[in-house]
Amino acid sequence: MALLHRATLHPTKLELVAGWVPQQPWASGAEPTEVVAAYRFDDPDGQVGLETLLVRTADGGLVQLPLTYRAAELAGAGEALIGTMEHSALGTRWVYDAPRDPVHIAALTAVMRDGGSGAELVDESGERIVRDTQAEVHGTGALRSRPVAPDRYEPDQRTNQSVSTTADGEFLVTYRRPLVASPSDGVRAALRGVWQGQAETVTLAVLR
Repeated sequence: MALLHRATLHPTKLELVAGWVPQQPWASGAEPTEVVAAYRFDDPDGQVGLETLLVRTADGGLVQLPLTYRAAELAGAGEALIGTMEHSALGTRWVYDAPRDPVHIAALTAVMRDGGSGAELVDESGERIVRDTQAEVHGTGALRSRPVAPDRYEPDQRTNQSVSTTADGEFLVTYRRPLVASPSDGVRAALRGVWQGQAETVTLAVLR
């Protein structure tokens, strides 16, 4: 369950990522123009916001932006900081590129491994929220019998994917940044989703 506050943000999420996305190697300079859909995961400790935006770019492409929202800076993750925004209910939020945030990695791998789903959205009163831009995501559950505990996070800036590995290199968590067709050889588990205007299931991340 993801608790959402009725609040204003400055800058908005789209404004925050507008200058960051074109600078990333996987974006090829494309500028974000609108948020098409989004999904969230649960932080078991309730401290970190875990949200992924699916954003349309000026060239007509669709890119996936996993983000984490924190109440304080994440030690040793300066290069992953996208920026800060002011939340009218929660105060200053530090926004990070989620593939380099261990809380996000843990949540994503758990969903893929256990056949889980995205977090249900509820407002401050506990009422369920349904949005037109809400993506429905689920894990395949292919690794239910094998625990996965990534402890090194190394995004690969040379490709259109971001990769996180375990210390021994046995598992790779790969994010599909631009959402285009790509080989699925060697996939042990995956995160897949649909959203308004996207009837066919799309692979968003894979565990190898």
